[in-house]
Amino acid sequence: MEHELKQEFAQLQVVYDTIINFFVNYSFQLIGALIIFLIGMLIARKVSKLVNKFCKKKELDVTLSRFIANVVRMIIIVMVAVICLNKLGISITPLIAAIGAISLGAGLAVQGLLSNYGAGLNIVLTRPFIVGDTISVQGVSGQVKDILLAYTIIMTEDDVEITIPNRHIIGEIIHNSQEKSLVEIEVGVSYASDMDSVAAILETAIKGNPYFDGKKEPQVGIQSFGDSSVNFEARVWVDSNKLNAARFSLNKSVWDELKSKEIDIPFPQREVRMLS
Repeated sequence: MEHELKQEFAQLQVVYDTIINFFVNYSFQLIGALIIFLIGMLIARKVSKLVNKFCKKKELDVTLSRFIANVVRMIIIVMVAVICLNKLGISITPLIAAIGAISLGAGLAVQGLLSNYGAGLNIVLTRPFIVGDTISVQGVSGQVKDILLAYTIIMTEDDVEITIPNRHIIGEIIHNSQEKSLVEIEVGVSYASDMDSVAAILETAIKGNPYFDGKKEPQVGIQSFGDSSVNFEARVWVDSNKLNAARFSLNKSVWDELKSKEIDIPFPQREVRMLS
């Protein structure tokens, strides 16, 4: 028992001596590499911001500006990492050879990830949509918050953040309403009403609503003839990030205006006859 304890203490002593010798011999290299890495990260961040600011000054869109800034940042980080490895005396040539040797198997393992990156590059270059647009794809709708190489982030009006892998976007049907979305309002009025007056009243209600920006004229007209009412439809363009709020407010404005002008909004009726 005593002999085994001595062997274990001897092994611990060897490990302890190895660690101490490593830090004695390479402590300055480690500290230098760490300082270089931290400075490099700071420089990469600063340069990335400057590139992004320069691209915006040249009136490039937000998506392309962010993409270029991120690429520049990654290049600087890779260069700094190589310098740090050389500082520690680690040659990157065997590392590159090892990466090349496992790239085939890794490519199969990360095929989905690579396809996301390829699709992200496609989105950045072809720009079917940009940051700030409102899109509908894969059954979800929202405003594009950010476009990354692997995925796209959209934000709904309820502040729900949805992440969509880019390979599920490319090749799909994309509805892009840019910064504006269409609100369709339906209301039925009595057959006894003056239809021209009703159309004018609806247009007045819409134009007096705070969500109507005046850039596009609303479209108002008769949609269909129902059993108990003439059904009008109004089509209004509003800010995409306020779509539901605008719909609620416009419906209220239409209701108030029709009631104030004493326009009858009928409810479904059935006539029943008693046969003797």
